Amino acid sequence: MTAFNDESVTAESLRRTLGVSRRRFLSTCTAAAATVAIAAPVLGASPALADDDRDARGDGRGPALVPSRRRGIILYTVRDATGRDPLATTLPSGFREVFKELSRYGYRQVEFAGYRQHANAPGGANLESVEGAKLLRSWLDDYGLRAQGNHGFIPSSWPLTTPDLDTYLRHLEIANILGMDHMGTGGDPTGSSYRSDWDVAADKWNGLGTIARSEGIKLYTHNHDSAYGFLLDGGPLDTQGRPTRSSGIRKLEHFLKMTDPRSVWLEMDIFWAHVAQYKFHTYTAHDGSQRENVFDPAGLVAGHNARYPLFHAKDGTVNTQSGNGYDMVPFGTGDIDYRTFFSRVGAKNYHNPMVEQDNAPSSTVPEQSLDYARIGYDNLAALRARR
Repeated sequence: MTAFNDESVTAESLRRTLGVSRRRFLSTCTAAAATVAIAAPVLGASPALADDDRDARGDGRGPALVPSRRRGIILYTVRDATGRDPLATTLPSGFREVFKELSRYGYRQVEFAGYRQHANAPGGANLESVEGAKLLRSWLDDYGLRAQGNHGFIPSSWPLTTPDLDTYLRHLEIANILGMDHMGTGGDPTGSSYRSDWDVAADKWNGLGTIARSEGIKLYTHNHDSAYGFLLDGGPLDTQGRPTRSSGIRKLEHFLKMTDPRSVWLEMDIFWAHVAQYKFHTYTAHDGSQRENVFDPAGLVAGHNARYPLFHAKDGTVNTQSGNGYDMVPFGTGDIDYRTFFSRVGAKNYHNPMVEQDNAPSSTVPEQSLDYARIGYDNLAALRARR
């Protein structure tokens, strides 16, 4: 069994604090300096447990299921706030003021969904550069926040073209400056249902992941419901010579098997995984029979725990009239049983749940997305283990 421990004070954590790539860190540190660095206290190392991480004192509640330092939010949830014109409102606007507000709610981690904001915000519209990343990092540090990932550039070409490789390396450099452990994308490795296409995608991601690992970054894919559908890998062929039936293996299960666990990681969007549970529960086997296989999101994570450093903590209320089976609502106000989910997957000092609500922005209530972010934090913090 893989052990999941709190972050140790190591040369790697120093590298993250300095915001440099692994290659640059190793090339500029002497062995003696590295030894001193490892022994010295490191800025940003894991703090002692906060009060709400301990067993509650006499009130019958167990310890927090999500430690305070691991409570995060993906900035896509508040994209209207980062994109708001600060000259036209008194509400928090742009990255710096939104970071300040999220920190006030209690968040300690953020995940980016790109690096653009309103042109009138400090730093200008596009911070997707080395200098922009340094500015973002200064604001994160000011407000006690840590960047954990970004839904950003994943090359479409494979093998890589020279321009795509250059862009990819630049994004890895930005990730290192921001102090991220992870860099990824908001889409599936492929939209196909065929095993041959998933094999091609696995080869590509193994290659991209190896490049990312050389820079000290974990490459991850973020998946929606379709990735948990059943792989078409056998039975009669269609007119284009493609298989029409399934062995019962889900697409992402095959991807997990075909990718290198040292180089390719995943971020489960727990809402969309539950949508997949609702949608994909029967399949046509190779012999033409109908078979049932109900998806268990927590079971998949528990079986591959080390592959899932990140989650999207997104909630929904059951609606069987909807094609998805759920309607999206603020985290902690829906029907998805997060207490059971987090209890089952365990490894709470390893996983990093990011609150997300796709429909949080409102055209008529400008403060809504930040209000929902605050509600999400409060409900994430309130999740307690059973005693």
